[in-house]
Amino acid sequence: MKATAKAHTNIALIKYWGKRDESLILPTNSSLSLTLDGFYTTTTVDFQEGLMQDRFLLDDQPVEGDAYHRVTQFLNLIRRLAGREDLYANVRSINAVPTAAGLASSASGFAALAAAGTKAIGLELNDQELSRLTRQGSGSASRSIYGGFSEWQMGSEEDGSDSFAVPIASAEHWDVRVAAVVLSSRVKKVSSRAGMKRTVETSPFYPGWIDSISKDLKEIKAAIHTKDFEKTGQIAEANCLKMHATTLAADPPFTYWNDLTMRVMQTVQEMRANGIPVYFTIDAGPNVKVLYLPEHEKSVEKTLREIPGVTDVILSKPGQGISYL
Repeated sequence: MKATAKAHTNIALIKYWGKRDESLILPTNSSLSLTLDGFYTTTTVDFQEGLMQDRFLLDDQPVEGDAYHRVTQFLNLIRRLAGREDLYANVRSINAVPTAAGLASSASGFAALAAAGTKAIGLELNDQELSRLTRQGSGSASRSIYGGFSEWQMGSEEDGSDSFAVPIASAEHWDVRVAAVVLSSRVKKVSSRAGMKRTVETSPFYPGWIDSISKDLKEIKAAIHTKDFEKTGQIAEANCLKMHATTLAADPPFTYWNDLTMRVMQTVQEMRANGIPVYFTIDAGPNVKVLYLPEHEKSVEKTLREIPGVTDVILSKPGQGISYL
């Protein structure tokens, strides 16, 4: 009972920030992302009779603690769904996601785990069912089921049955590029999970953020379908800034940015002023992701690499959804 699956990570253009249900990972707002070809996880799940517990290797190293617990809890969901709670698994994951790149490997990790685990145990899930299951391991992972652009719909049901991702446009629809600008590998002081919770509970800006999402989503989906890069970039950049503004108003206030983050943002704005259409987006960390078109790749990469303090610039194209190896 063995299967191997590959899943790519994604970058949110309309951010997911806040949960309405912590245990089921139900978001307070819908979100939209682009799956990236350059960053992925390959996972093999092997359910075996006679195993007394799950074993988890990440990049060929045994994993313990919280990461191991999250994997076994997720495997419990798969076992329960299949009616095989007596089975344990050997899990081996290889991450092609640089840990310092600010691209959450949990998205590709849990998407690959869900795909390999369900196939290995004999479940035949469609993409919607797989996305709904994957969400319970990592919210952003629900979007990595699909290639190209996808939307994680927040849903309204208390049991989460209508909270899953749907495809918006394939990887082949539009060749939008992303440069991950690597600045810092230091562990952040406020985790994404803790930051979301604090912001939802204390930030007076948070209701305004929520109220703005439906308009952002409607407009960016229209821009993606018409391949309007300027509009897509403007909405993504503004949505990112609104999300980070909510953290500055939290109690106590906090930010994920550092001085280098600001320097990259300013450089992107200068490139734009000089006629190169580029836009930034930033998740819950200091590293910046820059959106650009293929014809500007050389000049964008050169300019970003020349910023003092930048340790790497990793380029990516639109990626594919789940694949089985």
